[in-house]
Amino acid sequence: MADADRTFCLRHVTLPDGRTGQDVFVDAGRVEAVGPVLAVPAGTPEIDGGGWLLSPPFVDAHFHMDATLSHGLPRVNASGTLLEGIALWGELKPLLTQEALVERALAYCDWAVAKGLLAIRTHVDVCDDRLLAVEALLHVKRTVAPYLDLQLVAFPQDGVLRSPNALANLKRALDLGVDVVGGIPHFERTMAQGAESVRLLCELAAERGLPVDMHCDETDDPMSRHIETLAAETVRLGLQGRVTGSHLTSMHSMDNYYVSKLIPLIAEARVHAVANPLINITLQGRHDTYPKRRGMTRVPELMAAGVNVGFGHDCVMDPWYSLGSGDMLEVAHMGLHVAQMTSQAQMRACFDAVTRNNAAVLGLDGYGLAPGNRADMVLLQARDPAEAIRLRATRLLVVRGGRVVARSAPATATLDLPGRPASVDWVLRR
Repeated sequence: MADADRTFCLRHVTLPDGRTGQDVFVDAGRVEAVGPVLAVPAGTPEIDGGGWLLSPPFVDAHFHMDATLSHGLPRVNASGTLLEGIALWGELKPLLTQEALVERALAYCDWAVAKGLLAIRTHVDVCDDRLLAVEALLHVKRTVAPYLDLQLVAFPQDGVLRSPNALANLKRALDLGVDVVGGIPHFERTMAQGAESVRLLCELAAERGLPVDMHCDETDDPMSRHIETLAAETVRLGLQGRVTGSHLTSMHSMDNYYVSKLIPLIAEARVHAVANPLINITLQGRHDTYPKRRGMTRVPELMAAGVNVGFGHDCVMDPWYSLGSGDMLEVAHMGLHVAQMTSQAQMRACFDAVTRNNAAVLGLDGYGLAPGNRADMVLLQARDPAEAIRLRATRLLVVRGGRVVARSAPATATLDLPGRPASVDWVLRR
């Protein structure tokens, strides 16, 4: 692609921080300047942003691409529960083929790009001795690299100590080029083995210079406290800023006194936290009668303590979740409601949780609408982040490296009502 094809000026946009009337000059695929009424070289192509919201691209910090779009294979999760989903995945694994995995993953990546989602961290199960899913997603990662950043986590779904070959397979996956060390301590057979798995996997990551991202305490049991061990191991091994605790749903059920100790430990260790609102609200609290627990971790409290909190989609049309579309604004919308984050600042924080906070989880370089960064951005049919979440705003343009990779027509409705205008802007004005 010639650099001239990736040079343009996007005029008159609103930025997530509230600045209006801004221009963004992109030169050779990178952001050259941001500001009002920019002077650009003669002949530079210009795009009218219409005052709409221009954001850095959406980022998903927690997904399972090896399972995506497999809903109904080999059967439907009749109960809709987490444990049946895990059992169903065990039934499906022997039937998987690399070709089908690649086809489904690439289809999902197309969905993602259309939604302005240009970076995904996906967990890939390493408990299949064939490492079929690992090889498939490494192929997908190479294929989509020009338009989507895909980061892979070596995930021992059946427990790194509980599953006989899981540790050896995990190391093989890392040798093949998987990026992140994963784990699932609460799924080990005992609490002691869960803690041991955290220690072992963090030591492995430290030895190899890799990040860590563990499914941690994805349970309603308030005594599942492996996040405490994860924070302690992070500090012991000097892994601050490179470790993520995903789900952390047991924190929802812990007593406040213990949490008052735990959250500062997480903050001190600079462990990222990733909640998965769509899945947490669906799968947690299943053993409750009424009142039912919401299940999602303590997002506003973690944020208030300075912990970097992101939101993940987790699942789309797979054994655990039969819904989903790759829309991170839907994720933010659910997170906002579940956590009751309805102040103006909190709604903006939910938007950050699917953009810049998740970018920090993934350690993305050059992310954001600042000079020198790669020109990755999405133009949303909304005036501010809260409106984008409220409407799950149309992605008018999706830009990767200065090239438009997706576009959608503005959402409008045509009415045929006596005495009313024929066309109504779908974005409801305040």
